[in-house]
Amino acid sequence: MISVCLTTYNSQRFLHRQLETVLPQLAEGDELVVSDDGSTDATLDIINEFAQQYPHIHVRFVINSGPHGYTPNFENALRECKGDFIFLCDHDDLWMENKVKRCLQALQNADFVVHDACIIDEKGDKLSPSFFALRHPRRTFMGNVVKFGFLGCCMAFRRNVLSRALPFPPNHQLATHYNWLTLVAMAYYRHVVQDEPLVAYRRHSANVSSGEANNHRPLWFRLKYRTYLIWNLSKKFFRRA
Repeated sequence: MISVCLTTYNSQRFLHRQLETVLPQLAEGDELVVSDDGSTDATLDIINEFAQQYPHIHVRFVINSGPHGYTPNFENALRECKGDFIFLCDHDDLWMENKVKRCLQALQNADFVVHDACIIDEKGDKLSPSFFALRHPRRTFMGNVVKFGFLGCCMAFRRNVLSRALPFPPNHQLATHYNWLTLVAMAYYRHVVQDEPLVAYRRHSANVSSGEANNHRPLWFRLKYRTYLIWNLSKKFFRRA
């Protein structure tokens, strides 16, 4: 069973197009878990519309009643997921038609997969064929401690990774969901990095995360950030999942 973990906040502008690329790839009994961070637009109406179009898929809409922001919103959604395979999904991107198939193939011999993405603008025009070519991500645990380089919307993993990753470290400014999940997976589980772009990652003025594009944090913050992650990661060592 697949759980697609989708977070929303006033997402009506791009959500319809995103769901058109996600739901056709799911099978009967799979689920879409939507965690909303307090939308005041037509987000819920769009979710309900697609729930009616795909009655064989379990669509669940939950409100994030805890701290607001993209990391706690994802944590709220992940807590609700029941599937054996979990896919992270932003509201404003596009999935390639073979994304689910290719990720499931990778997860036959791994616990965590992260893949490349092309980059598009708010109109859907391509800005770059490869996020990896721009970001030059490192593919090892220590490499990612030094320099984080993956997008959360390009991640899928088995339930054992989620079991160990939850709960997230409480300071979300020092532990974003995508960096935390990357380090948990690379420290304790089998992981695969795929060079194939399986998502069209949309960059626009309303993006809530930087896509790890901001390298201008002061050194003291970067050291504090990594120390905090490593400390919380070490506390997971004796937890078997």
